[in-house]
Amino acid sequence: MGAISVILLVAFVIICVLLVLLVLVQDENNGGMGGLLGGGQSAAFGAHSATVLTKTTIVLTVLFFVATFFIALLNKKPSDDASLSAAAEQLEQTVETPAETGAAGDWWKDAEAPATESAEPAAETAAAN
Repeated sequence: MGAISVILLVAFVIICVLLVLLVLVQDENNGGMGGLLGGGQSAAFGAHSATVLTKTTIVLTVLFFVATFFIALLNKKPSDDASLSAAAEQLEQTVETPAETGAAGDWWKDAEAPATESAEPAAETAAAN
């Protein structure tokens, strides 16, 4: 499948470049980029140049979306449900509920205890001086 994806990617890039250039060439009431390239009333494809450009743009747009879909389909990785369920079980085991934590849930009380003990001797030495 490697060769198919490379060929499809090259075709996709060519379609993208052609689509951008085709949109730039289109002339909507002399207000687009087509007026800069070819002048006011000149028609590159004859009298029905607007219909040819419009149809070509539609075809390239459809090819763009089809190529995009197939590139995404070829690059899709298969899902591994076994690894997802194993990861979910491991996550459930590591997450503890508040009732199970016990004293570890009162971490702020442990941090306050040394602070109050160290404050008492400092107060006693200040009172003694």
